Amino acid sequence: MILLVGINAKYIHSNLGIYCIESYARKKGINDSQLCMAEYTINQSVDYVMADIYEKKPDMIAFSCYIWNIDFIVNLSRELHKVSPEVALWYGGPEVSFDAIAQLERYPWITGIIEGEGEETFYEVAKLYLEDREDKLSKVKGITFRDEDNIIKNVSRPRMDLDDVVFPYYDMMDNLDNRIVYYETSRGCPYGCSYCLSSVEKNVRFRSMELVRKELKFFIDAKVPQVKFVDRTFNCNHEHTMEIWKFINENDNGITNFHFELSADLLTDKEIEYVNKFRPGLVQFEIGVQTANSDTLREIHRNPDLTTLKENVAKVHKYHNIHQHLDLIAGLPYEDYDSFRNSFNTVYEMEPDQLQLGFLKVLKGSPIYESREKYGIVFHDTPPYEVMYTKWISYEDILHLKRIEDMVERYYNSMQFQASVKFCTEKFETPFDFFESIGRFYHVKGYEGVHQSRLQNYDILIEFSENKKDIFSKEDMEILKQLLVFDLYARENLKKRPDFAESDKIPEKEIMYNFYKKEAENPIYLKGYDGYDWKQILRMTHMEIFDYDIPEYIENNRLVKERCVVLFDYNDRNPLDNQAKMIKIDL
Repeated sequence: MILLVGINAKYIHSNLGIYCIESYARKKGINDSQLCMAEYTINQSVDYVMADIYEKKPDMIAFSCYIWNIDFIVNLSRELHKVSPEVALWYGGPEVSFDAIAQLERYPWITGIIEGEGEETFYEVAKLYLEDREDKLSKVKGITFRDEDNIIKNVSRPRMDLDDVVFPYYDMMDNLDNRIVYYETSRGCPYGCSYCLSSVEKNVRFRSMELVRKELKFFIDAKVPQVKFVDRTFNCNHEHTMEIWKFINENDNGITNFHFELSADLLTDKEIEYVNKFRPGLVQFEIGVQTANSDTLREIHRNPDLTTLKENVAKVHKYHNIHQHLDLIAGLPYEDYDSFRNSFNTVYEMEPDQLQLGFLKVLKGSPIYESREKYGIVFHDTPPYEVMYTKWISYEDILHLKRIEDMVERYYNSMQFQASVKFCTEKFETPFDFFESIGRFYHVKGYEGVHQSRLQNYDILIEFSENKKDIFSKEDMEILKQLLVFDLYARENLKKRPDFAESDKIPEKEIMYNFYKKEAENPIYLKGYDGYDWKQILRMTHMEIFDYDIPEYIENNRLVKERCVVLFDYNDRNPLDNQAKMIKIDL
């Protein structure tokens, strides 16, 4: 029996690679008694996974290898070889495809490596093992294997027709509850970004729309919560892009969200006009900006039109119906600390829903790996091979950026501080300076590397601001505390008020009760509460009095000091940020 093993980073992830490989092998005739598949996570113990695999009694095991799981797989397979030395151990995937000979030399317990696309190659290797004809491995294209004391590297395998990739999900959706579903309609990328393995294959192959429509309809009918397209640059072909967007829009089930990685500068006015009509939450965009430094962009062979990119992001943002996730990479050639500060502020000004501050990973097989000495790039020897310093940026600078990354995750990407962080960043010269300053505060106070609850993050933000008396006045602190109360109740109906929330900001009971009684009889503000009495509706919502018109501040950047009563409706949430609907009422 042959076992396909996927080791995922988290339980919510699924492994499209081994799903496609297994489905292809089954279509070719390998049956259930001959092939099975198992998924684990890197958070499980090696001993547990080893025992589970051992008890399956496989004759051959194939591991799907990536930067996030290779260390786990190396440890696991080494120990498995000790207890089952007769079992053939094969690696495959992007982490081992570009230096297969070195991998076999480094890990003597490995039998062989499947390079590049695995569907056809795995099937041919598996068939030989099932027929006890391992001596014929020399005839299989796309593998490097051990033949006694020799390492043999066979010729490469040509790329396959994407229509020959078998859609794996028809019989397995019940096993993917509460997990992310990945899907591809193309392989390859037309661009040559030097840090990316997709730059190795510049020709883009597309799956036929006949198959794509059928498969998308399956996801929609199954009401899958989210489908993440793994196409490297989804919108590199206008016709392909529009056909898919039209199909998911015309067949929208009101539930499924589709995630796309795309280049914003390639978006056409026609495409933007079309997606701006989508149901909020139908799609989300992940956009790789990476840097605003023109010298860096030129050196890494990435040449987006930044002006067009900014304009297109703004056009999409205008209608507030699409979540936009923008990426930056620290540690690229010609980007020093000041340059990255500028890149960060440039992207922040685009008002992304999330801003991912990532660090260069020097991947084997990528052009930047071949030029690492030229750029003076020093990186970790172990996965994920993250940059430590370069000619332009020091290790100390990288440490500062790591702190900023943490602060961005806590206070921006969490979407829990919408009003308060907006206020705080405006008090500093640039948004970068705010995140840098609070990151330094966490470090000095010993909060760094320690898990904090959501409320503790609020308390620390207050503590930080109170320590910045040259920036935050007494009035500023009063405003900030009200903004924090607003942010807290925008996310959840707290059972206990935080210490910094004033007790007199809840309306008088008699006035509030009369409001809810009227709403229960004739709803004006609160829809969707049919069947609930006024007391139940009161408990399911929240009402707060503010001294400032905070909704006006969020929407139009005007902080007006005037009494404002806000009703938070948790039954009606924004699908982009999960914030409760906020309604200004006269009370």
